[in-house]
Amino acid sequence: MVTVTNIHTTRLYDPNSVGIVERQYAHFDFPLELSCGSQLERFTIAYETYGTLNADGTNAILICHALSGDSHVAGYYTQDPNEKPGWWDEAVGPNKMFDTNRFFVICSNVIGGCQGSTGPKSIAPDGKPYALRFPIVTIRDMVRAQKHLLDYLGIKQLLAVAGGSMGGMQALQWAVDYPDMVQSCIFLASTMRSSAQQIAFNEVGRQAIYADPNWNGGDYYAPHCPKPHAGLSVARMVAHITYMSDMSMEEKFGRAWQDQSKKKPSFDSPDFSVESYLHHQGEKFVNRFDANSYLYITKAIDLFDIADGYHSAHQALDRTKCHFLVVSFTSDWLYTVGQALELVRTLLDLRRPVDYHHVNSHFGHDSFLVEVELMTHIVGDFINRQWERIHQLSTDEANS
Repeated sequence: MVTVTNIHTTRLYDPNSVGIVERQYAHFDFPLELSCGSQLERFTIAYETYGTLNADGTNAILICHALSGDSHVAGYYTQDPNEKPGWWDEAVGPNKMFDTNRFFVICSNVIGGCQGSTGPKSIAPDGKPYALRFPIVTIRDMVRAQKHLLDYLGIKQLLAVAGGSMGGMQALQWAVDYPDMVQSCIFLASTMRSSAQQIAFNEVGRQAIYADPNWNGGDYYAPHCPKPHAGLSVARMVAHITYMSDMSMEEKFGRAWQDQSKKKPSFDSPDFSVESYLHHQGEKFVNRFDANSYLYITKAIDLFDIADGYHSAHQALDRTKCHFLVVSFTSDWLYTVGQALELVRTLLDLRRPVDYHHVNSHFGHDSFLVEVELMTHIVGDFINRQWERIHQLSTDEANS
């Protein structure tokens, strides 16, 4: 039995918080084979866990993060009242969407990331940071690394693999690559393959980083070396626009001026509130993210196609054995309803069990993070039904 040991206390004003947590690390001293034909001689996965693995190991849920996420999905690192919780804190904890009273929840930072897992800023075997010597990684590589983590934790079965956006890509890849291990796949605001428009937006972000004079071909890790923060900030600003919708931006900002006392428009500072908001998002992002990781992760997203290595998506998904939950949102113009329906139709054609919800929300792509109450109803209900189904199957087998 695996029991989480990183939860020390719970903030008194939030009884449903997982409390104080700490990032953990799994070090692997063997090669990670990559889709590009290269390998990492050794690698590290940063992860966090919440809840307790039951005796028969059937209550584990893996949450996969999106582009800008990391392993810190819930809880706090300190008692500082000003600290913000994990990126999906409202969804993970006692009596929440992913109920840690019942389930053992795992979240890891992807390979290529910059929050503890091996990535471009990590030290290579020669003692220097990888930088652009880091090999190209894919969603499949990220999943392969996660599989090693679960082996390390002694987990042989997953009640569910869940994720939104790039996390949904990983969840779908899990269902294809490890069909005997995955009981259910929760696919939120994502796609079976990146479209030309999605690739285009990512390329604009990468070009902003390349254009930063401090990028220096990715070699900026020396002490006191200036970082390409300006380029990374612009990349984040462009991406953040795609996460929202026209309606949500209009409701939140409209044409409001940032400074109502300002007499004349200028280029010295933001005139509109929406400009100031985007600047703030860019400034926050550069304090926690690495520019080279942004290049590698967006490239992995661009390369994603569940049909890669197969004749078609139909053939790839024919490997799956799990139940699916697919959720799309009316105002998500980054990962569209058409892309979600393409997956649903393929699964139905293959006679796979699939629940599909097209949710009316004006928050855009970020709806899966923002619409917590509604998502708790949809996702929480799905997980509970899968849990009951597995227990019924176990009971039937025991009685047969």
